[in-house]
Amino acid sequence: MATFKPWVVCCFVSAGLISAVALVCLCIFPMGHRACPGGAFTHAAVAADSLRCSEVGRSMLQQGGSAVDGAIAALLCTSVVNPQSMGIGGGSILTVRTSKGHVKVYNFRETVPKTFKKNLLNDCTGTFGLTTGSQWIGVPGELRGYEAVHKQYGKLPWSKLFEPTIKLAKEGIPLPAFLGNLLQFGIVKNHVEKSSLCEVLCNKNKTVLSTGDILKFPKLAETMQTIAAEGADAFYTGRIGRDLIQDIEAAGGTLKREDLQSFHVRVEDAWTVPVGDAKMYVPPPPAGGPLLAFILRLMKGFPLSPNSLVGEEKILTYHRYIEAAKFTNGQKSSISDPVFNDIKSADHLNDASFINRIRDMILSNGSHNDSYYSNAKPSRDHVGTTHVSVLDEDGLAVSVTSTINQLFGGGVYSPRTGVILNNELSDFCGRASTVRAGEQPPSSMIPVILESKSGGLLVIGGSGGSMITSAVAMSMMNRLWLGMSLKDAIAAPIVFVESNNSVNYEPGFNKSVIGDLARFGHRSGTWKYFFNVVNAVEKENGCIVAVSDSRKNGMSAGY
Repeated sequence: MATFKPWVVCCFVSAGLISAVALVCLCIFPMGHRACPGGAFTHAAVAADSLRCSEVGRSMLQQGGSAVDGAIAALLCTSVVNPQSMGIGGGSILTVRTSKGHVKVYNFRETVPKTFKKNLLNDCTGTFGLTTGSQWIGVPGELRGYEAVHKQYGKLPWSKLFEPTIKLAKEGIPLPAFLGNLLQFGIVKNHVEKSSLCEVLCNKNKTVLSTGDILKFPKLAETMQTIAAEGADAFYTGRIGRDLIQDIEAAGGTLKREDLQSFHVRVEDAWTVPVGDAKMYVPPPPAGGPLLAFILRLMKGFPLSPNSLVGEEKILTYHRYIEAAKFTNGQKSSISDPVFNDIKSADHLNDASFINRIRDMILSNGSHNDSYYSNAKPSRDHVGTTHVSVLDEDGLAVSVTSTINQLFGGGVYSPRTGVILNNELSDFCGRASTVRAGEQPPSSMIPVILESKSGGLLVIGGSGGSMITSAVAMSMMNRLWLGMSLKDAIAAPIVFVESNNSVNYEPGFNKSVIGDLARFGHRSGTWKYFFNVVNAVEKENGCIVAVSDSRKNGMSAGY
């Protein structure tokens, strides 16, 4: 029998131990958790409208905050960086998913005040333009919503979430490039210079700010300091609210203190929508979730794959999408506040038999006249809103869309508080025949969370008013079924089918495809302003990809 020297035995034992350790490591760190590709994150991420606000959200996460903390901080930041889109004078819809898979929707959209202008809907116009005036102001819900969701899911102190934005508003920032370009549009420039907004968005010579100027909101900074110290009650029942109502009344508005005092947040179950092998969670009416569910399930019934964007199949795919969008437009009248209307008015939009019947009506050889699609009246809201997607280290996911409706709301600025007010009641125009106190207007907002069969998550949503459905639907189709990366899926030019069924192609869309689609009988529109913006965070195999839409000069942040 062979004998071994002691040092040889030690080598064998050491080798065995190394092999055992290596085997244990393979068990603990399976192949699915190897290093993530460049640009991906391994812990958490935020996708907001700007790098500055994505980084503010990320900072909260790195300080031990939750996805809710990150989302609130990023939204507050956005109210300074993109004040045309949202602010504490507006409202939001927020979808949140816990690490255990429980999903809730917090709806704190603006509501109709108890007193409003008689025959308000007679002030609606059918032409494109910004709807201005104090008669359109809804009861702001933004801060009550932040308060409710922070109490449930927040980890950091309430005041901590306000600190970065207070600093930005007080000290000022160089005018953001996107906002600077926007202010040079004739219609926007005129809107700002002839309204109370000029106090913060104009130079001393009463012309809009331009590149190189500093954007400051000193009164808003003071207001946020008070709210950070005293909570949302400072806005809804305290001095801030009193000052705000005083300014609204001076502008001719009907909002009263009792409207602020009685505002409450709606906490609801999300709609769970099967989309192929995945489950999609969307907010119920009066949000636009059912419309997104309808168009995606219509399209999922066609054999979509990366080959669907090759040759003649590409033409057919876009033709089918345009037809699906026309049918979706025809269903907009189903979206209304269930508290005041038929609670099941939108249920058919998630009914397989109805969806299959409509899909059978989509022909492969042509289009139809408008009555074929039960067309709704045109909407003129294509410009406002912001979206933030967040995923934290613990697996909490937040998808939140926030708005003051159109650009800078209705052009009403509160000089005592620094708050820009919404013009949310104009969302009833063309989509309702009555307006009732406490009612929420129909909305296109769709903060989405999607779970894949393999356990992956997609946290996604968009801004752009009525363009949101098109922007989010096409981004999701591109990512889920047409083989694109998340970045390419969001960047791809969209087709926007207006409510009057005219078809508009974003600049950069393939011109030869446009020509081929015209031969199907699709009527081209003249829409020029593509403010469709999608921000998303995706987690797959332990790696996180976050994309903020370049259309708004956005950049994400993570770690």
